[in-house]
Amino acid sequence: MTIEHLTPTDLEARKARAITAATSAGRALGLEVTDPKVLHDVFSVVVHLAPSPVVVRVPVVLPPGRDVASVAARQARELAVVSWLADRGLPIVRPSPLVPRAPVQRDGLSMTFWEFVEVDASRQPDFIAEAALAAGLHAALRDYPGELPFLSPMTAVPTFLARLEENPGLIAPADLERARSEWAVLGPVLSSREGFAKAFPNAGIQPIHGDAPSYNILRTASGVRYADFEEVTLGPAEWDLAFLGPEGAAVYNEAAARTGVRPLDPAVLRVMETAGMLQMAACHALVPQLPMLAEGLAPALQRWRTMPFAGGLG
Repeated sequence: MTIEHLTPTDLEARKARAITAATSAGRALGLEVTDPKVLHDVFSVVVHLAPSPVVVRVPVVLPPGRDVASVAARQARELAVVSWLADRGLPIVRPSPLVPRAPVQRDGLSMTFWEFVEVDASRQPDFIAEAALAAGLHAALRDYPGELPFLSPMTAVPTFLARLEENPGLIAPADLERARSEWAVLGPVLSSREGFAKAFPNAGIQPIHGDAPSYNILRTASGVRYADFEEVTLGPAEWDLAFLGPEGAAVYNEAAARTGVRPLDPAVLRVMETAGMLQMAACHALVPQLPMLAEGLAPALQRWRTMPFAGGLG
C-alpha cells in the first residue's frame, strides 16, 4: 500500500484538528477552556486546556491499521496502570481528577486527560543518574494485577517492514534487508512470552514502562514524576534500560539491589538494544506522516548499522 506524504499544510491542519477536538471534548466535560496551548506536537498533539489545570494528549501519528478502537484500548491500559501507581503514592503525572478516567473520542480521534504539571526548566536531565528511577518504578509495577500484552512496542514491526517494502525510498535497500533478516531472528523471541522464555529461560518478565522511563519523566520544583506510559507492557526490565550504556546499567543495578529487583542480564540487554534499534529503523514507515522523523532517526540508524546482528542471537 502506497503511503501518502503529508505536506506542511497537512501537518498544520492535523494539529488544528487535534486542538479543536481536545478543546471541544474538554468543554463537553465541563472544563473551562479559553486559551488552549500546544505543549508538544510530534507523535501526539499535547494541549493544555488553559486556564483549566488539564492537559490532553491526542495521538495523531499512528501505525498502519491502528484504528480509534485500538488506540482507545491502549489508552485504557495506560490510564489503568497510571491510576494504580498513583493510588499507591508513586510520583507520577496522574489522570486529571476533573474528568472521568477514560479515553474520550472526538472527531475520529481518541484522547486522554491528565493533570497539568509545572515543569522546572532549571532542572537539567541526568539520564544516567535517573536510571535509578527505573528500578523504583519496576519495583512498584511488579505487583500490578491487570492484563498487559507482551512487548507491545514491537508488534507493529512486521507491518512497518511491509510498508517499507511497498514504498521504496523511505529507507536504504541494505537497511531494509538487514531489518527483515534481523526480524526473522528476533521476531520469534519478541512476539510471545513463550518465545522469550525459550531464548532466555532465566530472565523474568514483568510490567514495564515500555518507553525508556529515564527519558519520560517531568522535572518539577518538588521532584521528578514518571510520565508517558502509552507503551506500558509486559517484558524484561532490560527493554526499559536500552541505550543507557554500562554506566546506566550500573546505576540501575545498584538501585535494583536496594529495591529487590533483579539485576540486568547483559545478554538480554544486548538483544533489547538491538530490538530497539530495529524498531527505530522500521519506524521510517511513519516518515510520510511525520517528516521530521527522518532526521531524528538518522543517528540511531547509523549506530544500528555498526551493532552485532540480532544482538548476537542466531
